Amino acid sequence: MSTDGSPWDSLVEAEALAAALGRSDLVVLDARSSLADPASCEAAYREAHIPGARFADLDRDLSDHTAPGGRHPWPRSDAFTRRLGAWGISPETQVVAYDAGNGALAAARAWFLLRALGHRPVAVLNGGWVRWLELGLPVESRLPAVVETTYRGEFDRTRVLDASDVQAHLANGGMLVDARARERFAGEVEPIDPRAGHVPGAVNRPYTDNLDGGLFKSTPILAQEFGTLLQGHPPADVAVMCGSGVTACHHLLAMAHAGMPGGKLYAGSWSGWLEDPARPVATGYGDP
Repeated sequence: MSTDGSPWDSLVEAEALAAALGRSDLVVLDARSSLADPASCEAAYREAHIPGARFADLDRDLSDHTAPGGRHPWPRSDAFTRRLGAWGISPETQVVAYDAGNGALAAARAWFLLRALGHRPVAVLNGGWVRWLELGLPVESRLPAVVETTYRGEFDRTRVLDASDVQAHLANGGMLVDARARERFAGEVEPIDPRAGHVPGAVNRPYTDNLDGGLFKSTPILAQEFGTLLQGHPPADVAVMCGSGVTACHHLLAMAHAGMPGGKLYAGSWSGWLEDPARPVATGYGDP
């Protein structure tokens, strides 16, 4: 909770979270993830984590691999709300998520999952695990005792797009922002997916452009940069994507922190787009 009594709903600083540890209405989620070695993150959590934190596994808890939609398919509302209840999270709980990837792997994904449920009091730890350790703040290895609860809610599907939604979104003049590195967007390299390039009509802003020294840029700077990028589009006319719908959430978080909430996520992102080989692919840094 901020100094004026309002909930944390975008970013929270490490010092503020440290002061709030032990609050009965606070749940911390450790959302560390690694594409190269997914199992290593839960092992690292068991070795050391922020006191009281629950572990949120990207593949098990924040995705639904029984469904199509890229490498990290969006979960069903009922499955995700059951997981929230198992973590002891109710609609009134202040949630703070962190990772070791500047919010992109996969704290911002956890944040947007909750926001898409309509959950307001959820934030990402600015600087994440790295910042926490740099400041010498407390850690523990024991697993928390959790009092389970019930969470009821449904995702706002207007904010979570599939490939056909994206095609309609672009046809209607909407904006699609790709959060991948510039060389992947341009199709010069592709370390993960079977084809290189981007969705025709998309524009590129790497998620790393939201950061300065491992922390999010200030609200005024983010507002200015996204204002320039959006070129007059309201946030609700903007969808974001990446490789699999994880790091793209970093843009939604940055926009919300800049006072520009309401953007949408193309959940399947590039890996989902390529599930149909007939879908067009563009290369280069800008479409004609």
